[in-house]
Amino acid sequence: MLGAFIVAGHPIMRRPATPEDIDTVFALYMHEKVVPYLGYDPMPLEDFRPIYRQLLDGGDFFIYERDGRIAGFYRASRYTGRVRHVAGLGTLAVDPALHGQGIAMAMVTDAIERLKSEGVKRIELIVESDNAPALRFYEKLGFEREGTLRRFYKRASDAQAIDDHIMALLFD
Repeated sequence: MLGAFIVAGHPIMRRPATPEDIDTVFALYMHEKVVPYLGYDPMPLEDFRPIYRQLLDGGDFFIYERDGRIAGFYRASRYTGRVRHVAGLGTLAVDPALHGQGIAMAMVTDAIERLKSEGVKRIELIVESDNAPALRFYEKLGFEREGTLRRFYKRASDAQAIDDHIMALLFD
């Protein structure tokens, strides 16, 4: 499951996450510009360990490296049974120090192409209503809003829950 390509003159490599990645993944996950848009509020490393173990155990959590350093990550989960043609994309983040360099575009485009090649006909994801850059990014890639989960996403730091938008990309 290794993939390599060039983004802005730098080699980028996709690989499965490993137990040794926990410290860097944790630091990125808890970064003040990232943590509001992932599934957990800020926490100590010890509390993150079982969450990270679940990500690893799924076998669908990928790391992207640029110049030998973790630049980002995502999870792409295939469903089973009658919906085995569907994948969910989530737990996606790029190191804020590398924003604007095409890494997110490379990661998601690579994920889409890999999933398509594996027979996926639909990729879905959920985006917080207050994450306008992510909404624009996914729309640019062809994802369409299919619905809204009203008052669904509640951060500990917010007084009110916000809406989440369900988005999907379908292939013929």
